[in-house]
Amino acid sequence: MPERSYRPVDPHVSWPAMEAEVAARWRDRDVFRRTLEDRSGAPEWVFYDGPPTANNPPGIHHVEPRAFKDVYCRFQVMRGHYVARKAGWDCHGLPVEIEVEKSLGITQKREIEEKVGIEEFTRLCRESVQRYVDDHERLTERIGYWVDQDNAYWTMSRDYVESVWWILKQIWDKGLLEEDFKVVPYCPRCETALSSHEQHQTGAYRDVVDPSVYVRFVLESDPATALLGEGTAVLEEMSGGDLVGRGYVPPFGFVESGEPGHRVRPGDFV
Repeated sequence: MPERSYRPVDPHVSWPAMEAEVAARWRDRDVFRRTLEDRSGAPEWVFYDGPPTANNPPGIHHVEPRAFKDVYCRFQVMRGHYVARKAGWDCHGLPVEIEVEKSLGITQKREIEEKVGIEEFTRLCRESVQRYVDDHERLTERIGYWVDQDNAYWTMSRDYVESVWWILKQIWDKGLLEEDFKVVPYCPRCETALSSHEQHQTGAYRDVVDPSVYVRFVLESDPATALLGEGTAVLEEMSGGDLVGRGYVPPFGFVESGEPGHRVRPGDFV
């Protein structure tokens, strides 16, 4: 058999330099586009990137999820699919608004209307989400993440917003949209509900110390008691222990009273 010649292996490999070399070769040979052309007409496997928000510089937390996404897309290409990979940019959410509030030096929601105006504040938010797009695009190429950035979708575009409303209309027409109640975290400063992701952002949201709150409920067995107001007289004084086991009228009309809830329970903290 003829002898094969191999390049000598450098014992002092620079991994960053090697990665840059591979990325440059992919770019010069337009490998990503060629993978699409080679699979033209094949069964489609469509991927829309869960979009990052580009109002802050990219970080390592952007790299990890994209590595997993890229693995799935490359695997489907190897299976013979035409894999459409569309990038996107998230333009909504409290982080965007808070970043603009910091730049304006405002700390309360009412200041948006009183000092800035909703129209101007919205303009600044739209401007903010585009601030670091170039940095994100460079990182995308740097980590070898193949996705169509030239035709990225923007969640603040009219077409995108109208498409979301169209989808909601289809769900409504099929009777699949329901109104219900849900307990969610709330930000007293922003005066809005928070997602679990927003709730745990470092430094963005903190616990607020509030004074104690005392609530009075009507006892089911005697609607005339437990309510204090003008023209009432104290007929009897009872300890907390005397109320244990007695039922009370719940504060919300959509919750039915009666067993097993809505009974006074003992607690060691009382």
